[in-house]
Amino acid sequence: MKELNIGIVGLGVVGSSVARILKDNADLISARAGCKINIKKAIVRNLDKAKGKFDFQISTNVDEILDDSSIDIIVELAGGIDEPFKIAKKALQNNKAFVTANKAMLAYHRYELQKIAGDLPIGFEASVGGGIPIIKGLRDGLGANHILSIYGIINGTCNYILTKMKDENTNFKEALKEAQDLGYAESDPTFDIDGFDTAHKLLILASIAYGIDAKPEDILIEGIRKITQEDIVFAKEFDYNLKLLGIAKKDGNEVELRVQPTFLPKDKIIGKVDGVNNAISVLGDNAKESLFYGAGAGGDATASAVISDIIEIARTKSSPMLGFKTPIENNLQLKPKERSKSAFYLRILAQDKPGVLAQISSILGEHDISIQTLLQKQSNIQNYSTLLLSTYICEESKIKNAIDRISKLEITKDMPVMIRIEE
Repeated sequence: MKELNIGIVGLGVVGSSVARILKDNADLISARAGCKINIKKAIVRNLDKAKGKFDFQISTNVDEILDDSSIDIIVELAGGIDEPFKIAKKALQNNKAFVTANKAMLAYHRYELQKIAGDLPIGFEASVGGGIPIIKGLRDGLGANHILSIYGIINGTCNYILTKMKDENTNFKEALKEAQDLGYAESDPTFDIDGFDTAHKLLILASIAYGIDAKPEDILIEGIRKITQEDIVFAKEFDYNLKLLGIAKKDGNEVELRVQPTFLPKDKIIGKVDGVNNAISVLGDNAKESLFYGAGAGGDATASAVISDIIEIARTKSSPMLGFKTPIENNLQLKPKERSKSAFYLRILAQDKPGVLAQISSILGEHDISIQTLLQKQSNIQNYSTLLLSTYICEESKIKNAIDRISKLEITKDMPVMIRIEE
């Protein structure tokens, strides 16, 4: 049986799982790949931490695997943006296939890598959804479809926090602390809770679905930091689930991309996905809705996706990284953030006295925004109440202008909080 040699950059949680699974399931993987897969050498930052744990060579010099002509595939699992991109470029220039789980690097450099690669294969299944086969599903399984929309719960940390707040009536800080204690959230959770992780993954999916070359700076990104129990109360009162979603929608010749906390009707399947699990709903013009669900993170789940790329490279001829060589949709453009439309929820802290609602309604009306539902809750601030209201569908720019005016009223306190509603 022929052999395929790989070099791994990074032996952290995922890298260690890749090494263990390749060893434990060697016969199964060889049968599926049609060859024996060997780890020839791995690159780490700290040799002492890895010493004695693995049965292959370990080094701190990445050039030792990049310049080794016997290594066929470079597997990058170290994280970061600039340095991994340099590693990827040199690997491809040295005629090696490349596999990565690095969504941040791909969010910025996926099109450059596809151009550099030419006919060399690049695998990145593990970059979105952990062990969920969403990349192959979207690129290959749904290849005959125009993709009408993608709704993704693709950050397990945020999904865990929102589930905790819903099920146990905890506040955001308490739920975040528990997520950190359990290892679901980093000590600095900014990347997750402010939506950047979800944005990177959404951009990768949008490239496959629409051929859109957007960067994180080009799209609307909002996290869950401002979510309170009052928002959870509104969701329960009006039969919604609250999720952080990455959303891609085709509208004519434009594609709308946004990351945001979103109220979803309780009967929507994706809205029922709780805990650290991920789910991605893809709507195709022929296949209709497909739901991809499973473990969105974790060493073993992510390693499973990494190894699936290695197997695919071993047994097939190369195909374009993003699934196309020529544009798949003619003249598709990224829709400007301010022109996106949805229904909205507003949480407004206002004085508890006659005429307050009339002033707020008047401002909304002047911006062509109609109120659909209203709930008033007593605030813990004396003489103030919290107004929880939803609107009918309107344009992003109009609701933001209205919020700005409402925030400047003498009767209101603090900036109103806005959350989008997707029916």
